[in-house]
Amino acid sequence: MKEHKANKMMLITGAVMALISVLLGAFGAHGLEKLVDAKSIASFNTGVRYQMYHAITCLFLSNMSLLKVTAKKRIFFLFLVGMILFSGSIYLLVIDEVLGISLSSIGFITPLGGLLLIFGWILLIINAAQIK
Repeated sequence: MKEHKANKMMLITGAVMALISVLLGAFGAHGLEKLVDAKSIASFNTGVRYQMYHAITCLFLSNMSLLKVTAKKRIFFLFLVGMILFSGSIYLLVIDEVLGISLSSIGFITPLGGLLLIFGWILLIINAAQIK
């Protein structure tokens, strides 16, 4: 039953993150161009793209019966926190001017989030290689 709950949570969270990615992508395509320059829109779209890639991966992860539940939870955690830090910091850094505050001090969070995403993929590869 624990495995079922974990899979359900990963599935729902992955779907929510994908939904947020679509909503933010629409905002980036239709509302952001009036507020920021083209370079900022490109950065914003990078955040949206990476969030969607990892949201979809979480959807697949929730259905991977070949991986142990503990491994799936760890990988999922790395992807989720990585998405939040990587994409979330990009979103904030792009719209900081619009908000009228300087958030440049959080710039270190973006590579930290990227590192967590990389670790998530490494952990997935290691666990996939251990499947018998």
